[in-house]
Amino acid sequence: MTTRNVEKLLGYDFNYDLSENYKKQEPELIFSKHFNWYNLTLKRFIDLIGAFLFMVLIGFWLFPLVAILIKIESPGPVFFKQTREGIYNSRFRCYKFRSMVVNNESETKQATKNDPRITKVGKFIRKTSIDELPQILNVIYGNMSLVGPRPHPVKLNEMSAAEIVGFRNRHLVKPGITGLAQAKGYRGETQTFHSMYFRYKLDVHYIKSWSLWLDLKIIAMTASSILFDNENAY
Repeated sequence: MTTRNVEKLLGYDFNYDLSENYKKQEPELIFSKHFNWYNLTLKRFIDLIGAFLFMVLIGFWLFPLVAILIKIESPGPVFFKQTREGIYNSRFRCYKFRSMVVNNESETKQATKNDPRITKVGKFIRKTSIDELPQILNVIYGNMSLVGPRPHPVKLNEMSAAEIVGFRNRHLVKPGITGLAQAKGYRGETQTFHSMYFRYKLDVHYIKSWSLWLDLKIIAMTASSILFDNENAY
């Protein structure tokens, strides 16, 4: 089942149109009517319950297994920690499983297709998004949510904000392990302006349309994307 079929099954259809003047479009500043203290408290509760259940059912055996494989293949730390921007432009350390050999470009250079820095274990965990799972710790700490706009490295954020009007409006909500853009297949390297702009528009749509039900749909769509539409994950 493709991501598109999952969208239809869930009764949620996302269609976007880019004009030639997209750089000049004004940012959308409308919050969903569901953004209130009650729903946000419930969202936080779901984040904590989801993180706890994941660690109890999967994380307790998967994390040590991945850690052992990483250490066997290449020297260096198990986790890769990178400064990223979150809600209200705050900065935090985002956790991932290390998928590359230790190098001096990891903070500034995005992974590319057939990137020689990526290890064999790293290629697998990136393809399956297992490398992102340590961000469950960020969810527990409270600087991320299970679902929300993906947090970008600081330098990439600065470059994108200089090109896209209102780009930092993505930071009006807490970032997530997955988001609407990732559920739609926008993962990995941002090779063109188009790619980042589409992600921005999807993130803004998420903020405008947010509900707890939408979060559940995005989780289902993300699972479908990982299984059937992961050619952009490398």
